Amino acid sequence: MENQEIFQPRIDLSALTTTIADIRAEVAQLVVGQQQMVDLLITAILADGHVLIEGVPGVAKTLTAKVLSRIMNIRFSRIQFTPDLMPSDVLGTSVYNLKSSEFEFKAGPVFANVVLIDEINRAPAKTQAALFEVMEERQVTIDGKCYPMEKPFIVLATQNPIDQEGTYRLPEAQLDRFLFKIQVGYPSSEEELTMLSAFQSRHMQNDLSVIRLLLTAADIAQYRQLVAGIHAEPSVLAYIVKIVGESRSDAAVYLGASPRASIAILNSSKAYAVLNGRDFITPEDVRFVAPHVLRHRIMLTAEKEMEGFTADQLVQQLIDKVEVPR
Repeated sequence: MENQEIFQPRIDLSALTTTIADIRAEVAQLVVGQQQMVDLLITAILADGHVLIEGVPGVAKTLTAKVLSRIMNIRFSRIQFTPDLMPSDVLGTSVYNLKSSEFEFKAGPVFANVVLIDEINRAPAKTQAALFEVMEERQVTIDGKCYPMEKPFIVLATQNPIDQEGTYRLPEAQLDRFLFKIQVGYPSSEEELTMLSAFQSRHMQNDLSVIRLLLTAADIAQYRQLVAGIHAEPSVLAYIVKIVGESRSDAAVYLGASPRASIAILNSSKAYAVLNGRDFITPEDVRFVAPHVLRHRIMLTAEKEMEGFTADQLVQQLIDKVEVPR
């Protein structure tokens, strides 16, 4: 009998794979369905990226974010964006101390490991701009002094796509800082029935205390190092570049994706490959994450928008246009 060669992964992903399965199981205790949103959020955490979650009220956007924050044994804060919110309400401000006769910096709610921003498009541009530096550089500059954020630092923001009264559209520069824009739809009838049965058995409560703490800051840092080491063939890298390049040359596009989008697709493809138990990325990984990376990074021409064409439709066309490497 001939010896058969057994494939051995280059990176030991067993501990991370077990942790991912445990996270999915913990989330499923309170969140029924929405599996794609959950997987994308786990992917973003492993890829060190921020996430914008868009969906109508009541589809478990905030609940899912809170459950994931509970699973991670790190600091969590929640900010409700409103039209009267000021940048100092988010970042913090210097306060005069009468005892010491000096100004002291009082940190705002953004100084946490996971920051949940509800209805991010409710705040005006001045307050939204307060997030530019902290989301990209993981630091806040107040009165000429820089305050670095403690790692990990993740922003999970939600917005309602329907109610546009009293909202402020996010500028392109800020949208570009989000790794993903996840669009959350309604659950199926079966999922909604399961949700009602589970909610009734919990005596009409979503008790976060039942969620186990599975991850520490050190665990997240270690797992992110593993993800960074996931292999990507040159042909797959070229595939990513071609997809992003198509977004800049298509006649229907007014503004194409930046090189940051290429990096985002690569990083999230690596993390999604780990979710599937692989230590290398495939074109299928790229095709899965690309719509969530690109939908908020491109702008259609006015003519296409008037025709009712959507960014999602265009992104899928761009992906289908590029030949898949073999």
